[in-house]
Amino acid sequence: MVKYNFKDDYSEGCHPNILKKLSETNFDQQDGYGDDEYSREAKELIKKLIEKEKAEIYFVSGGTQANLVIISSVLRSHESVISVSTGHIASHEAGAIEATGHKINSVDSPDGKLRVDDICKVLKEHELVPHMVKPKLVYISDSTEMGTIYKKEDLKELSDYCKNNDLYLFIDGARLGPAISSIENDITLKDIAELTDIFYIGGTKNGALLGEAIVIINKKLKEDFAFHIKQRGGLMSKGRVAGIQFLELFKNDLFFQLATHADKMAQKIKTGLEEAGYSFLTDSPTNLILPVLPDKLIKEMQKIYGFHMWGNFDDNRSTIRLITSWATKEEAVEEFISDLLSFNIY
Repeated sequence: MVKYNFKDDYSEGCHPNILKKLSETNFDQQDGYGDDEYSREAKELIKKLIEKEKAEIYFVSGGTQANLVIISSVLRSHESVISVSTGHIASHEAGAIEATGHKINSVDSPDGKLRVDDICKVLKEHELVPHMVKPKLVYISDSTEMGTIYKKEDLKELSDYCKNNDLYLFIDGARLGPAISSIENDITLKDIAELTDIFYIGGTKNGALLGEAIVIINKKLKEDFAFHIKQRGGLMSKGRVAGIQFLELFKNDLFFQLATHADKMAQKIKTGLEEAGYSFLTDSPTNLILPVLPDKLIKEMQKIYGFHMWGNFDDNRSTIRLITSWATKEEAVEEFISDLLSFNIY
């Protein structure tokens, strides 16, 4: 039995405030399908935070569902989405996007971030109209699947390019909390609302039992969106379950407090390994880090801790993925560092 699991940021249930509120409101009769008072109040909190009163907000159960509903609603049958190869839609969603009939134009990125040059290259490769798919949507995630984040300058550059080239910009925000709460971040939710057409805020990986909040900014993407959610099985009859959770998360900055803790725990591990002379695949300032360790050391650590393998780095080293959460105990982090250093394998 492992001492502690660093595989993901959703191994625990949810923050006690959420459980308490769910229990307190359990017998309140409310309208279904997101028309309950808690969902309405949560949506108003988010609108106030992003300073977009006309934004439309929908709650769905998970990240893959959010990506599927958003992308399939935005794209017409001949249009495609641009993503890095490590993007969740390209690597961990069982072909959900392709199953809707849309191609993913995948590009490689050493740090998981998409850049204007990447988009430009895809557009040039698809100039043979009407014989090729038409790239229409740009998909990025913040933080990325490699733990890196987009700075405001990065996002503005992408946003400007998309506007100038008639493309939509979409942010997968499954780990938006840790991205925004990172000590290196300079983007606010308001900035994201200004610079994107559509995005979502992840609750599942930041203290909620489940749930993502889809935020639609672009007026063109709002029309009939509710139909797409219903058709894709995303419209929850007990919408209050998600609404209550986001209401609690965005009261008194709990959402950001939980994300800050997750980041701090991962960065503590990162500092400990750096001081011991170990390197990382990316320079991640969030709750997802990718240490490069000797295979012998990894084998020993796998006996006592849970984590995912990322891939081989060279002949005798591999990269592992460590993720901390809102509930990760500092003692567990300290013990992990101590155990790893005790093997002293180089």
